[in-house]
Amino acid sequence: MEENNYWLVGAIWNNTEDKKDEFFKRGYWEMGWNDDDQPSLASKKKQIKVGDRIAIKSMRGQGQSTITIRAIGIVKDVDTDRIYINWILTDLNREVDSKGAFSTIHGPYSINDEWTCRVFCL
Repeated sequence: MEENNYWLVGAIWNNTEDKKDEFFKRGYWEMGWNDDDQPSLASKKKQIKVGDRIAIKSMRGQGQSTITIRAIGIVKDVDTDRIYINWILTDLNREVDSKGAFSTIHGPYSINDEWTCRVFCL
């Protein structure tokens, strides 16, 4: 049986527009970049599969070494632009070490890592 991967994603578009509430309401996550403009991010997005876990994170401010985990969900479907999510928790305010996760998408992570467990624990 294939192990699920764990992903951290952002919800801020154009450095100002917070899309997380829309994502929660409509049950999806979408990258705020065109795949052609950000091929390395698009490559990561294309690795996300049904059953994977996903967490929305946000930065805590310039120079901070931690991030805030805002939501946790399970991927239920994937199409070209959108990743459809069954959001499990959407009212989190969990501070964790950033481990350099300041970009739009990071992963895949394994649940066998202690940091990943802290990010995704219910």
